[in-house]
Amino acid sequence: MTRSVAIFLFDEVEVLDFAGPYEVFSVAGLRTLPQKPFDVFTVAEKSAIVARNGLKVTPDFTFENMPKADIVLLPGGGGYTADGVAFGSRREMDNPVVLEWVKKQAAQAELILSVCTGALILGNAGLLEGLKATTHFMALGSLRAISPNIEVIENVRYVDNGAVILSAGVSAGIDMSYYVVSKLIGAEVATEAARYAQYDYWQ
Repeated sequence: MTRSVAIFLFDEVEVLDFAGPYEVFSVAGLRTLPQKPFDVFTVAEKSAIVARNGLKVTPDFTFENMPKADIVLLPGGGGYTADGVAFGSRREMDNPVVLEWVKKQAAQAELILSVCTGALILGNAGLLEGLKATTHFMALGSLRAISPNIEVIENVRYVDNGAVILSAGVSAGIDMSYYVVSKLIGAEVATEAARYAQYDYWQ
């Protein structure tokens, strides 16, 4: 089967948070399997976003017209300005439209994934209660502050709760993506994809 992978985009999203997993899922199995295992697309609340450092991206879909996703990935990126204004994931974690969309996706998707401070969005949506979670090392305190019922794990690249898998910061999302490929369709496929990308750190 071909699983659809929706990657959420928003203004000030960290580029590698979404582009790394996009690359992993897009190329996994293409040279070894008879059928494409993943169909990857991007989705956002609005039709154009500006990622970190000014990268302009046009999402494939918006919340209103996106197809059903088997896997949904929430990247991170963002923080606070000098005068305390939230941007990036710190803004989206309090965006009621985004939180409702995330809850809807979680109710129907096979897997929910987060990279870096995408975990804060999951936490504020109430989807990490009673689960293990991780995020960027500079945001561990923020994740703990969301709920005492989230078991925050430090010094790991990713944590697997079954239907909810989270990674630490930025490049850790690539490790998590290879892990998910391995979990769903086999370690040999993940290893071949990592070898193609000359990514020597997975496994």
